[in-house]
Amino acid sequence: MIDFALYFSYALIAIAALSAIILPLINSFDDPKSLIKTGAGLLGLVVIFIIGYIVADSEVTAIYTRFDVDASTSKIIGGFLIMTYILFFGAIISILVTEVTKLFN
Repeated sequence: MIDFALYFSYALIAIAALSAIILPLINSFDDPKSLIKTGAGLLGLVVIFIIGYIVADSEVTAIYTRFDVDASTSKIIGGFLIMTYILFFGAIISILVTEVTKLFN
């Protein structure tokens, strides 16, 4: 019974994920400008990842080798971590700027 429920929940998650990706694409064909905005957002994420990848270190320690992480995988992981840090601090700064500008208006 538990196996069936797990597989059923996996199927529901897959259906929800596909719906979340496909349905907005279908709706965006009515307004092609929304596709440009989406593409610009994705391009921004790629640029932030490239910055993080360039800055990331490719150090491999003994712990990494236990999990079969080589230098290139370490650099990719570091790139995603730095990208996450940049996005997190960017969100915090934008919240602070918004609140300060509201304070003076």
